[in-house]
Amino acid sequence: MKGLKIASLALALAVQAAPSHAGEAVNLILNWAPTADHSPFYYAKAQGWYEKAGIDLTIETGKGSGVSSLKVGSGGSPFGIADLATMLVARSKGADVVALMSIYANTGQTFYWLKSYGVNSAKDFPGHKIGNPPGDASRVMWPAFAKAAGIAPDAVSFVNVGPTAKIAALKSHTVDIISDFYNEHDLKVIEFGADLGYVNWKDIGLNPYGNSLIVNGAYLEKNPRIADAFVKVSQKAFAACVADVSPCLKALLDAASGLDKENQERQWERIKFLMTDDFTTTKALGWIDAERMKKDYELVQTYLGMEKPFEVGTAFSTKMLDTSIKMDASKVKK
Repeated sequence: MKGLKIASLALALAVQAAPSHAGEAVNLILNWAPTADHSPFYYAKAQGWYEKAGIDLTIETGKGSGVSSLKVGSGGSPFGIADLATMLVARSKGADVVALMSIYANTGQTFYWLKSYGVNSAKDFPGHKIGNPPGDASRVMWPAFAKAAGIAPDAVSFVNVGPTAKIAALKSHTVDIISDFYNEHDLKVIEFGADLGYVNWKDIGLNPYGNSLIVNGAYLEKNPRIADAFVKVSQKAFAACVADVSPCLKALLDAASGLDKENQERQWERIKFLMTDDFTTTKALGWIDAERMKKDYELVQTYLGMEKPFEVGTAFSTKMLDTSIKMDASKVKK
């Protein structure tokens, strides 16, 4: 009888010590397959930072910024990663999305080609085939690039090419040009050497915010505490990975198969460059500037049109960022 009482007491104490509820189930849909720029999310999850903040995180592979914007905007996933210009397009079509943190303060959008294919600049694009996935941000925003480059939007044809097949498609001449993020730059340099040509969108005067953390607006309104915790943990993780990427890439490689460690290390060096601007180094890592967002909105409105115009200030918030965490520019290789 005495043993039964002790056992009952132990059980009661165990119940009292246990958390009152499990962590909030949260899904994050990526813009594409996991690579170095997503490693902070995997690192924070592996370290238990999200769990400690009451978040049970699932990371979902994406199929383009257009897809992730729509899934988050429809409530299919509370959080996502998307190119901000693409997100603005989706919002104008009714997607309930809000940006909370920039990852790429500079656009990573870049077109690559081989000079031996008769392409030496964007002026030579007409009549050529561009390979990328249908949900790719560069395809969504192509009219903006074409106008800035002084070529007709319908002067090229697009070929559906998966994210991991772009280099092979260019090498086999299935396509003449591919779009890709600048963080993958070194792979093309290694593969094609002096024959490689490229243009980053910033080089022709287009520098919209790139990949960013977005949230479903209704979810944000109903779950401000979870959203705040998710942003702060993610921001902390990015800062930790800037300081030392090794454990972050280990977490990524442990979770995602088929990735080359050396390539991911090279990517991360490019990513740090894309993360750095006057705002992320002085305001907060992940900062989104109101004036830049206004220009991005005008860019989308001018080149693509807004199906349903909206006040751009409602499309982003920096209130959840920890202003004590800033991008460390000393970690960026020149």
